[in-house]
Amino acid sequence: MLTIAQEIRDAIVAHAKRDHPDEACGVVAGPEGSDRAERFVPMVNAAGSPTFYEFDSTELLALYKDMDARDEEPVVIYHSHTATEAYPSRTDIGLASEPNAHYVLVSTREHGNSDGPVEFRSYRIIDGVVTEEEVTIPATEESTP
Repeated sequence: MLTIAQEIRDAIVAHAKRDHPDEACGVVAGPEGSDRAERFVPMVNAAGSPTFYEFDSTELLALYKDMDARDEEPVVIYHSHTATEAYPSRTDIGLASEPNAHYVLVSTREHGNSDGPVEFRSYRIIDGVVTEEEVTIPATEESTP
């Protein structure tokens, strides 16, 4: 199960809508071994494509150095699909190289960058096997009665 703060979910969705019609991509880092998605890091889709995403290698190397210095790891690796459902493609599955990460997909196919709901789904992808998981957004202290 992926537990993610509402603010981080909203930031991922906003990034996906902002980059539409191209795919958006990024990482949410967290303390090593904690499974806590805490630091939102939007990345540039170096492919600049509506059907494919690719992290810029220089930007990705800098992120991994930064995470290493902070004792962090990628807890969530996210990207958007602009014309298809929020389910990993064969290419996505082949690129999934972080066995501890949650792979979040956001589909902007219905409303694009306009207001409206999106599909927001999370998966574990290990050795080419895709398993969808529940996404939980904990209540904040302000929202509890």
